[in-house]
Amino acid sequence: MATSTAPETGKYSVPDKLRSYESKPSSIKCHVARFFQREGARFKGRKVLDLPTGGGLTSYNVAIHGGEAMPYDIFPEYFEVEGLTCERADILEGIPLEDGSCDDAFCQEGIEHFTDQFKPLCEFNRVMKTGGSLFITTPNYSSLLSRLSYALTESERWNLRIPPNEADTVKTPLTDDRDQGDVYFGHVFLIGIQKLRVLARAAGFKVTKVHPTRPRTGSIVMFPFTYPFVFLANLWIRRRMKRKHPNDKQRHEIYDELFRLGTSPRVLLSSHLFVEFEKEREWSEASSRIRGA
Repeated sequence: MATSTAPETGKYSVPDKLRSYESKPSSIKCHVARFFQREGARFKGRKVLDLPTGGGLTSYNVAIHGGEAMPYDIFPEYFEVEGLTCERADILEGIPLEDGSCDDAFCQEGIEHFTDQFKPLCEFNRVMKTGGSLFITTPNYSSLLSRLSYALTESERWNLRIPPNEADTVKTPLTDDRDQGDVYFGHVFLIGIQKLRVLARAAGFKVTKVHPTRPRTGSIVMFPFTYPFVFLANLWIRRRMKRKHPNDKQRHEIYDELFRLGTSPRVLLSSHLFVEFEKEREWSEASSRIRGA
C-alpha cells in the first residue's frame, strides 16, 4: 500500500462547505478523502480523469497529491475548485479525450445516474492506459438493508422510503433550460456489486479491491440473522454450478470470485460501494472474448 506524502494545497482551494463533507462519515466524500490520506502518493505524476466531478473534491485531492487532475462533468457550473478548470462532457456521448490519454480514473457517485452503464465503462477503458486503476463509488445496492428496502417498497435506498419517480428523482440543469436536452437522473439506476463486476469484465476491467466505507446500522442489525442464509445460498449455488461444469477451470475461478463478493461482510454492510478495478485489456478485445466463450 502506498504511503501518502504531505499534500501541497497552495495552488488549489475549495469552499469550506465542500471540504466539510470530508469529516462526515455518512458522506462517501469522507471515505474517498481517507483513501487519499492513505494512498494519495500513488497518483503523483499521473493523469487522473474525474468524471463526473461534481464540486471537484476528488480532483482537488488528486491535484494536491501531485497528480494531474482532469475534471469533467455534464454540469460544469457546479465545479468549485480554484486552480482547476472543469470541462463539459456527457459520457454517453463520449469523453473528449484521446485513446490511452490518462493513467487512472474516478467515477464517483455517477454510474447510478447513467441510463446506459456499459458504454461509460467502455469509454473509461478507451481513454485509460492498460494497467491503470478505475475507482467507482455508488450507493450500495448489494447491502442487506438495501435488499430489505427493495423487498418492502421497491426503493433500494432505505432512507428515501419511496421508489424513484419523476417528481423527486429527475432534474434539469441549474439554468432550467429544458430545451437543451440535459437531464440529471437521480438514483434511478442503482447497481449491485455482481452486475457492476460483470459489466466491468465485459469492458476489460477486473476487480482488485473493495475499499471500506461506512457500515449501515440496519445492515449490522440484520447481519447475524441473515448472513448464515446468504453464505449457504451462495455456497450452494457455487457448488451446483461447478458440478454443472466440472472441467472448466475458468468458470470455476469466476464462480469463486462471485462467491467471495456475494459473501463479503464489507459488501453486505457498507452504505456505499467503493470498488477499485484494473484495466486488463482493451474493451473491444474483452467483449470479443466474452462473445466467443
